[in-house]
Amino acid sequence: MVCKICPRQCGVDRNKGVGFCGQGEKPAAARAALHYYEEPVISGCKGSGTIFFSGCSLKCCYCQNYPISHGNAGKTITVERLSEIYLELQDQGAHNINLVNPTIFTQPIIESIRDVKHRMKIPFIWNSSGYELAESLRMLEGLIEVFLPDLKYVSPKLSALYSGAADYFQYASQAVLEMYRQAGGVRLNQDGMIEKGLIIRHLVLPNSTHDSIKVLQWIKDNIPEDAYISLMSQYTPIPQTSGMKFLNRRLSRREYHLVVQKLQELDFKNGFIQSLESACPEYTPEFDLSGL
Repeated sequence: MVCKICPRQCGVDRNKGVGFCGQGEKPAAARAALHYYEEPVISGCKGSGTIFFSGCSLKCCYCQNYPISHGNAGKTITVERLSEIYLELQDQGAHNINLVNPTIFTQPIIESIRDVKHRMKIPFIWNSSGYELAESLRMLEGLIEVFLPDLKYVSPKLSALYSGAADYFQYASQAVLEMYRQAGGVRLNQDGMIEKGLIIRHLVLPNSTHDSIKVLQWIKDNIPEDAYISLMSQYTPIPQTSGMKFLNRRLSRREYHLVVQKLQELDFKNGFIQSLESACPEYTPEFDLSGL
């Protein structure tokens, strides 16, 4: 069957070859381990049980996980093994199961969750780029408790330049609305950890504060206040952006302050901001096949 799971609609039979994402039909991942560098309500003190999937349908040129999103580093695993990993991470004390960049493996992930859902005591988190089809997300109904999408751009020019997807906002905005429909606002447990809901991430890029402000305005106008927003300052240049005029430096304090100021003016009730010290490559884990 040809693949039409994401907005690329590449139409490749991934049982016989690889799609635009660089992956075949079976799930592939580069790491499955406790991770401590997510939002506080996700990582907590025990860590988030995080699975970093290989490949990507968006392929941002500045991706911090470039070796797996562009280079497709990782290991192919079975659906059965993926189910086992969920249970192993739960046994290690994880607060949740954090599926990073899961979109291209939607169908095998659905199968793997269904196999063990009755044994899971912690929530599943769908941690994605936001570049998704709302109709594909509807297949997740009842399986995912928390959605953690990016909302990267409003501007078609920026999304085309940096992610090769001029239609990013067209699809991501509808995807975020569908995620809210399924999960609703954020609900925390007695320990302050997320049990259910939507957290929208936005990474502020250098020279792009005007677009960040448009992203915030859209969220304010379209998403109820019980969802959270995570405004990130952690952009870190990678070798692939060294020759790019607008991405070859870190975010300035003034740029991030302007966007935080807009966040405050719009009177967002819930969420997170970062210090500029978060722009640190040490927060990116080793993709060494741990836990697979």
